[in-house]
Amino acid sequence: MPATAQFTDSYTFLKAVKDGDGAKATEFLSKPGSTIVNTRDPSNGDTALHIVTKRKALDWMGFVIQKGANLDMRDNEGNSALMDATRIGFAEGVDLLVKVGASVDLANSRGETPLIAAVQNRDVTCVRLLLAGGASPTATDRIAGMSAHDYASRDPRAGAILKLLDEAKPKKAKSIVGPSL
Repeated sequence: MPATAQFTDSYTFLKAVKDGDGAKATEFLSKPGSTIVNTRDPSNGDTALHIVTKRKALDWMGFVIQKGANLDMRDNEGNSALMDATRIGFAEGVDLLVKVGASVDLANSRGETPLIAAVQNRDVTCVRLLLAGGASPTATDRIAGMSAHDYASRDPRAGAILKLLDEAKPKKAKSIVGPSL
């Protein structure tokens, strides 16, 4: 009698997402108390949100976000879905993730933020979207110790981006509420 392959729900769910099988993915996500939406691919750490972001599938992104996808989960290289969207120049994905509350300054394992990646790609649209979401032009990476502003100032082709970074309004510090002493 031949052995039959046994697949976990996690594997089957991620396969359905990769294959674009909405019915199968919905079947898993509809189970009460399910947290399968945040399952990671053991080979690279990708979640469903990473997979659909890399595929530039805006409708799927909205679907998995609505089903509770953790916006700030990182893959094995420390990249969030926002970093993935930025790296591939997927402005609509960047816009969606910023609007639903993804952490705009969440750095990967090299300390690069999505804004640093957008500057390195000379992607004016993504730079604008990230700055509008409150990204810091002065956050530095761990490899070179440079910020998005530093990278832009060293690139003679990044004049428009440097101007945007210079004009960016710094995030206001949140006031702490508590007793007066």
